[in-house]
Amino acid sequence: MALNNLNVLDIEAKHEQDFRRTILVVDDEPVNLRLLGNILKDEYDIAYAETGDEALLEIRTQKDFLSLVLLDLHMPGGNGYMVLDELKNNDELSNIPVIVLTSDNSAEVESLRRGAIDFLNKPYDRPEVIRARVRRAIELSIDRNIIDATGKDSLTGLLTKDYFFQYAREYDKFHPEQEVDAVVVNINKFHLINELYGRNYGDKVLCTIADGVRSFARGCGGVACRDHADRFYIYIEHQDNYDYLTKTLADRLIDITDKHDIHFRVGIYPDIYHSVNLEQRFDRALHASNSISKNSSQDVVAVYDNSMHEKELYEAKLLDSIEKALLDKQFNVVLQPKYDITGDEPRLCSAEVLVRWKHPELGFVRPDFFIPLFEENGRIKELDRFVWREAAKQIKRWKDMYGVTMPLSVNVSRVDIFDPDLLDFLQGILEENGLEPKDMHLEITETAYTDSVITIVDVVNSLREAGFKVEMDDFGKGYSSLNMLTSLPIDALKLDMGFIKGIAENNKDLSMVEFIVNVARFLEVPLIAEGVENSEQYLLLKKAGCDVIQGYYFSKPVSTSEFGHLIERSIER
Repeated sequence: MALNNLNVLDIEAKHEQDFRRTILVVDDEPVNLRLLGNILKDEYDIAYAETGDEALLEIRTQKDFLSLVLLDLHMPGGNGYMVLDELKNNDELSNIPVIVLTSDNSAEVESLRRGAIDFLNKPYDRPEVIRARVRRAIELSIDRNIIDATGKDSLTGLLTKDYFFQYAREYDKFHPEQEVDAVVVNINKFHLINELYGRNYGDKVLCTIADGVRSFARGCGGVACRDHADRFYIYIEHQDNYDYLTKTLADRLIDITDKHDIHFRVGIYPDIYHSVNLEQRFDRALHASNSISKNSSQDVVAVYDNSMHEKELYEAKLLDSIEKALLDKQFNVVLQPKYDITGDEPRLCSAEVLVRWKHPELGFVRPDFFIPLFEENGRIKELDRFVWREAAKQIKRWKDMYGVTMPLSVNVSRVDIFDPDLLDFLQGILEENGLEPKDMHLEITETAYTDSVITIVDVVNSLREAGFKVEMDDFGKGYSSLNMLTSLPIDALKLDMGFIKGIAENNKDLSMVEFIVNVARFLEVPLIAEGVENSEQYLLLKKAGCDVIQGYYFSKPVSTSEFGHLIERSIER
């Protein structure tokens, strides 16, 4: 409660009129209240309290408008130390700066420990000094609050990446001999958590992981931040193992959910000798994290080592080589024949275009290595366009040679989907070769559909409206729901080869294949099976109702000339 003979401020009304700062003066001596009020009233609006209890009531009521508290330590009804403790321990009040009013110099250290930022010594015989120190305290508080607002992630309260790196650099500067670890924590397939359970639940998971990361970092004398949506960085003194981190995060998740499908990957770069800069350390920790499969059903820790470093150098060399490889024709296409098995005899009906790379220095580079690498780094677009051109040229050659059109299926990556001139480019290469859109089938993986549903659907609709046939590749490998499947624009389902390997009469894998056949029938699209290697698989798939098959049972991937011979034999029949 303010003094009866002093005006009580209507704080909210005041702030509707101007932006003058408000100061609360707390002292049990009316003469001191009046003296400070007279010194400061020309620049600030002043509120008053005589006891610690009254001060806390005023602070709680006006917390959103107070710029500073001038606080006497020795008062009846709750002293200044009690007020300092309450402010320090209350998240809503801790950002309000306090200058202690005292004539006891011995109280300064204790006041600072409890959260005060400055002192004014009694008696108040130098008004210009009081005004200067008050003005400076408010300016510093405003700066600190702005830094807190911009330096902290709004959802989790962790540092932002920029402030995190600045803190880590300062730490390195003053601890040059300290062994340190850069740690990255990634949540597996976090986008699916949002899609399956909603954004609010996803935010709850992020905050829970952030609390665990924060707790671990503080316990090890370090600091943490949130980088991208589901990625967290930790910078701490070197640890011998990270069992405590994984247990901390797992325990926190158990507290919020009974689901067992939330897992994380932890990558660590122990830089004992500070041999690389800070950004490189976290790049390497991220590399270690990414070396762990996102499909892992448990929480896994990977430490960056020499083998990872060699792999990273190998990847960098491949990425740097792609332009020269395209110019020097190091890439070539091969074809995996597809056979229609709906009739009495299998019939050659099309082929999937695959790409091979023979590097002049590194030799044959496995496609299951370089294609994901190019996808991850955005370089896949150049390679895809090369393959599409080669496919269109080859369809034309066969058309000229044999008088038949043999459709080819080409892969369209997620990078391609977001390319605004995708449709124009495809139509352009078909026009150059006198082909129609139905002559080139486009394969898009199921995971691409589930990653960016709205964008993918819009792009695929435009492709189909232009006449292209779109196949969902690797069906069953991703997480598309049956409900979502009914609304996705597709012309064929291509069954992931993982379903084929284990099929046998009356087993679960075969039952799953039969179920997917029924799904395809419901959608009125053909079902394509890849990876068929033997007659048993072929007969079971034919019996189940599969439409088209590709795999070593019929043919390994062949050159374009060898495929031409297959076309000749099919014509002769």
